[in-house]
Amino acid sequence: MRDYDEVTAFLGDWGPHQKLIFALLSLSIIPNGFSGFSIIFVGDVPEHRCLIPENLNLSEAWRNRTIPLQGPEQQRSKCTRYRLDVILNLSQTFPDPDFLNMSEIEQEPCLDGWEYSKEQYISTIVSEWDLVCNNNWRVPFATSVFYMGVLVGSFTSGILSDRFGRKIVMFGTMAVQIIFNFLLAFSPNLEIFSLINFFRGLGDISNYVAAFVLGSELLTDSMRITYSTFGVGVFFALGYMFLPFVAYFIREWRTLTVTLTLCCLFYIPLWWFIPESPRWLLSKGKVEEAESVIRHIAKKNGVTPPPKIFSELELEYIKNNEVKSVPFTQLLKTCNIRAITIINVLVWMIISMGYFALTLNIPNLHGDDYLNCFLFAASEIPANVATWLLLRKYSRKFSLSGALFLGGSVLLFIQLIPSHLSIVATVLVLIGRFGTSCAFFMVYIYTAELYPTPLRNTGVGVSSMASRISSIFSPYILLLDVYQENVSLNLIAALTIFAAIAVLFLPETCNTPLPDTINQMQKVKWFKGKGRTGSNLSKNERMGKNTVVLHEEAF
Repeated sequence: MRDYDEVTAFLGDWGPHQKLIFALLSLSIIPNGFSGFSIIFVGDVPEHRCLIPENLNLSEAWRNRTIPLQGPEQQRSKCTRYRLDVILNLSQTFPDPDFLNMSEIEQEPCLDGWEYSKEQYISTIVSEWDLVCNNNWRVPFATSVFYMGVLVGSFTSGILSDRFGRKIVMFGTMAVQIIFNFLLAFSPNLEIFSLINFFRGLGDISNYVAAFVLGSELLTDSMRITYSTFGVGVFFALGYMFLPFVAYFIREWRTLTVTLTLCCLFYIPLWWFIPESPRWLLSKGKVEEAESVIRHIAKKNGVTPPPKIFSELELEYIKNNEVKSVPFTQLLKTCNIRAITIINVLVWMIISMGYFALTLNIPNLHGDDYLNCFLFAASEIPANVATWLLLRKYSRKFSLSGALFLGGSVLLFIQLIPSHLSIVATVLVLIGRFGTSCAFFMVYIYTAELYPTPLRNTGVGVSSMASRISSIFSPYILLLDVYQENVSLNLIAALTIFAAIAVLFLPETCNTPLPDTINQMQKVKWFKGKGRTGSNLSKNERMGKNTVVLHEEAF
């Protein structure tokens, strides 16, 4: 029997309708680029110091000396001030504070709150709710809650998509994303903000995954890598680049959030132009609906479909065949699969942690925050191009390992850069982010090629969930710099290089047929025996590869 691609070969690879689907699904990815990273500006920490009440009878000279100087650069403290009762008594006795040794005066916390610089922001959630000093952990917590939503969304969206359809889940989660993005702007406190942020995470990742799967199933096999890189990857980067552009002109966090939400409304009309996946319809036995979609595509492409798209034997197979689920415990059943799974989980967690930690670290870099954010976003476009070129011609294993080694090694050199060359340090972080981005894009395809068909969705899903867990902790990694400068970057660098080495133990999948059974899986480097690939499969197994898989999983 024929597989789905053979059945629909008359549609062509790159007709007008495929081009339209490619463009519309790529456009639907743009909001995910700015929605998930808006916390960079919404939760940024403006320059601040303890508030000195206006009703105190202090001269300007005494007000300027009320905040202690700290560190080798003698910067004003952000979390303490001299005791105001002592300052008031001294100011009555000594009109000029320059002749006093202020370091002997006892200090106290900012009991009256803080005053924030308006130079860069009119307001952020930090300045509005005083999330500084002892409360500085609360912004990373709100960000982690968002990634908790991403974790739950990555788990539930696949289940909902398999049950109710790709299209309805894609647009349903897009509605969730729009609604909770809008509600976020009206949060009265951080607790409500964090709760809404959780539901934003649900919609953000679910919309992204559903669009990725739908495009993978609607487009032909020859277009899938192009769609996953130039389509999904580049348009995600364009949305990310859009964020600093809008944030530069809108410096108040509530207005910025509403503006970004309104931009998402333009994607609602896509419902009438993007069809449901015929593959999913066939997997549910909805042959008539699948045929209707296929004939509609043929009409838009200007081709004439055959009178009967599916043979009687194929129709009988579709109606009688049931997709059997495989428990995730199969990923740990044999030593070989267990080793591949453990390595994959570790690599995914490290890549995700480095990717998001470096992104959230933008406000701590030298230079203009808006320009740095734009450059970080723009670096994802050449990263996608590099991924596309490498995956077409070169080793999966060495490409992924090389990208990780590049990303980790340049970060180690940052601590060697003198403080007056901070621009060089920023460039190195940018290169490190480029390497991590390449690895982030490659690992999806590489992981999918490692597992056999019965375990492919499960293997990618478990690895993806592991990466979401590490992203929850990524905001807190940056807090390590409070104890020692650049310690967070050194940690990311060390773990990334470790991941680069771990990848080398995985089997190669380039120019190797996808395994259809567990016995066809290649083995990790330290196991005896070679995996069975296309060259050494039995005759029956090679013939089996041509059997229809009309309910093929998308990954």
